[in-house]
Amino acid sequence: MRGGASRKIAPILQPGAQLEVTWRARLEEHLGVFTVEPVKSRAAAVMSDRLALAGLNAVTGLLSYCLPEREPHPQLYTRTITLLDLMGTSDVWPLAYLRWELALLDDMGFGLDLTCCAVTGSLDDLAYVSPRTGRAVSVEGAADWADKLLPLPQSLLGHGNGDLADISEGLITTGFFLKNRLAHQLSDRPVPAARQRLVDAIARQG
Repeated sequence: MRGGASRKIAPILQPGAQLEVTWRARLEEHLGVFTVEPVKSRAAAVMSDRLALAGLNAVTGLLSYCLPEREPHPQLYTRTITLLDLMGTSDVWPLAYLRWELALLDDMGFGLDLTCCAVTGSLDDLAYVSPRTGRAVSVEGAADWADKLLPLPQSLLGHGNGDLADISEGLITTGFFLKNRLAHQLSDRPVPAARQRLVDAIARQG
């Protein structure tokens, strides 16, 4: 945007900043002009927390990577604001991040169905996710195929206490669909490295 590198504007154009942006142009296909007003800055809250900073970079990297230009995603926007507000202020944000990745996949058309077992229809003992269908599979339904399925930890089911080891397992599963479904739709562009840095950081602390 015009003046984005100026001393007045550059400090507010930071990752994680919440802005009110107005775009004006004579015709829709014109480049137009943006005006920006700051709503909330989050940089200070995460700068002293390396894990939260990694989370912020992963969120902004994934959004830049996959959201089509000018396409609204109001529910994902609301979830993102909630997640960013937790970073640097609460220990529960890694769990919120995992569920945010689930919401991102859903918004992009690759939502997982974790309601019941794809094989038996059971609601109990759900322990895996099929990499082919994105549906949950129970212990009984998995049988001898368990080693070919993805993990379904309690954190992905909305249960558990947000244990980092459990969250790491969940990120293996969401990561599979980001890399093998979403990335394929985006001309096989690689998933931003910032996400893997966050995954590695969570695994080290777990």
